Parts: sequence; C-alpha cells; structure tokens
Amino acid sequence: MRPRKKDRHLPACVYQRHGAFYYVSKGKWMRLGNDLHTALLEYASIVAVPEKGFPALVDKALPHITRDVSASTARIYQRCAGILKETFAEFRPEQVTHGAIVQMQDMWRERAATGNHLLTTLKLIFQWAMDREIVEANPTLSVKRLPGNQRDRLITWAEYQVIYARAPDWIQVIMDLCYLTGQRIGDVLKIEYGHLLDDGIFFEQEKTGKKLIVAWTPELQAVTERARKLKYSVKSVKYLLAGRAGKKRFHTNVWRHFKAAARAAGVPDVTLHDLRAMSGTEADREGKNATELLGHTDAHTTRIYLRDKAPKQVSGPSKPGKKSA
Repeated sequence: MRPRKKDRHLPACVYQRHGAFYYVSKGKWMRLGNDLHTALLEYASIVAVPEKGFPALVDKALPHITRDVSASTARIYQRCAGILKETFAEFRPEQVTHGAIVQMQDMWRERAATGNHLLTTLKLIFQWAMDREIVEANPTLSVKRLPGNQRDRLITWAEYQVIYARAPDWIQVIMDLCYLTGQRIGDVLKIEYGHLLDDGIFFEQEKTGKKLIVAWTPELQAVTERARKLKYSVKSVKYLLAGRAGKKRFHTNVWRHFKAAARAAGVPDVTLHDLRAMSGTEADREGKNATELLGHTDAHTTRIYLRDKAPKQVSGPSKPGKKSA
C-alpha cells in the first residue's frame, strides 16, 4: 500500500470525498458518515470484525443450527458456513441485506444447489440471531431460491439389467436393496442385523430422521438372504452389508463400482440415487404410496422423484341412469 500524500490524519483505507468519509476495501466504497467523529466510530466497528462482524455471528450460530440435524446435513451447513464467512468477511450482520444476498446468489447461479444450500444456512443463522435479539430482521426471507435443473433421468428396467449383469455380486445386492426399499444408499449401507424385524426392514433416514419399516416381500426377503451369504459378510458383525473388515462400507466405494458397471454396460448418465427415483416411480405406477415409501413428509417432494412422464390413462365418470318412478 502506498503512503498517503494527503489526509494523513485518516486511518488506513478511509478517504474523504464529496463531503463524506468512506471506507474502501477491495474496490468497494462504504459510506461512514458526513463528519469525522461519526466516521471514526463507524470505522472502529468495521475493523472490529472478530468481535462484531458477520463471521463472528456465524461462529456463534453454527453449533446451534447443527445440533439436531443429521451428520450429512451438519456437514453441508459447516461447508456453507465457511463460504458465507469468506463472502461476507468484512460485513457486520446488519449490513448483510437482501441486495447483498442476491448478489451472492448471482455468483452461484451456475451451481444452483450450492447457492440454495448457502441461502438455507444463512436463513438459519439469521433466525437464530433474531431469536436472541442480535439482529432485528432476517434479510433472507425476501430472497428467492435459485431455479435448479431438476433431474428427470429414469433408469429403464432394461438398463438396470445390463448394469446389473456387469456388476459384482455385492453391488447387485445393493442395487436390489436400493430399488426394493426405495431408500438412499447411505441408509441401505447402514442396515444392521437388528433392523431385520418380523414385519420388514427398519430404517431411520440419516438425512431427515424419518423412521419407517419397509414391509417384507418375497423379493426383499430373497435379496436379504443373498446379502447374508456374500463372500465377505460375517454373521457376527453389526452390518448386513459389511465389508471385509466387518465395518460399514464406504458409500464412495460403492458409487465407484456402480459407475464402472454402468460404463461397462454402455449406460450413460446414471447414478445410484436414480435407483431411489426408479423405485418411487414404479411404486406409484403400481398404485402404492410412493410418499410413504420414500419417507417424505409431503407429496410435493415425492413428485420430484416421480419421473414417468408418459401420459396416464384416466377415466371420466359414468352418466347417471334415470331414476325409477
């Protein structure tokens, strides 16, 4: 930074222009006030970021917003908190306005999912601060979520079969369990022997905490027996789908083997999570309750997973007959 040639009585990064004082950082001009006394007080509050700045608010709120959520959701909040602290590093909480948040969202428009996670995390931080009268308002409430590209890929039964044929036996078992239960891969890998109940398989979804039992069917019973007999499955271990050391398998390793099978089968653009959509879609076709199967709290979320875009055949009402005299 070059030494000042004038206004040497002003602190670093403070300039007087057009009858007002400004704090300048990274090319941004922040108005401090019209008189020097007011400007110096405002400047002092800005440079005291560790105590009064927005990053300090994030540090205070984060333990509370991650306390009663799943481990995967907590990781998302923690990652977003780091981005938010960097984005608003020189802001005080009251300076994070609707417009500032929209500008942040514009930076993430090409990665809408991350942008929306940031908005959700920011909303929770400000709600926590409002509840404790640290701030007077939650500026996120007026900010719209970024429109995302909703995935509509539906794996066909033929594609499922060719991927299946190229997959090792333990991946085949996992594919069947994902499809027959409709659960996320993380919840399938967590199945313990104690979760195999008389009336079905018990799940407590890691993402939402929703508890449900997927009832036994002949197909589900058969694949569970196959899981028990896998080469590396040991009956004394905790998990049904345990790896060689008897521990829960890493889901990243499962994804890698599934993608390798899909490539070998020549099936493009598929993920393990598409099996959940495939399951919900087929359950809906069969007239079953896909919302309950997938563990959603409302049907709107389920509709995201129902990827059968073919028009459904419907019937109109019959014409009432004439009433007898």
